[in-house]
Amino acid sequence: MRGWLTLTLGLLAVVVGAVWTVQGLGYVGGSVMTDQRIWAVIGPVVVLIGLAALWYGMRTRRHRP
Repeated sequence: MRGWLTLTLGLLAVVVGAVWTVQGLGYVGGSVMTDQRIWAVIGPVVVLIGLAALWYGMRTRRHRP
């Protein structure tokens, strides 16, 4: 069960980071983050952190005794 939490948080980070990126680029409206370039920078960073967490979670689950 140890890897599931990491996988879940990694997937959540990827989705949230992607949403922040498209909001920051102005493709999704209706938010204070819309067309704010800082979110277009923070979003991909969060996506990369999420991908690293997914990789770590998969590795943890695979190497389990």
